[in-house]
Amino acid sequence: METDNPVIAKWTELKGIVEQLELDVVKNAKGVAAAGVRARKGLRELKAKVAELVKTTVELDKAKRASKPEKA
Repeated sequence: METDNPVIAKWTELKGIVEQLELDVVKNAKGVAAAGVRARKGLRELKAKVAELVKTTVELDKAKRASKPEKA
């Protein structure tokens, strides 16, 4: 899904990472140690991307508030 909205773009990226992780998490639950290493690496990447999404939403909210005219 192509979009100009940075929040939706980052959310779509996060969903893709979670989908990629699912296979490794399931394999790790069945006892495959290498899949656990990949899953943990992916989870660290996911954590960083979530932090980016939070930062983006906060910045956009601040920009919206700054652009609104103050009520007298």
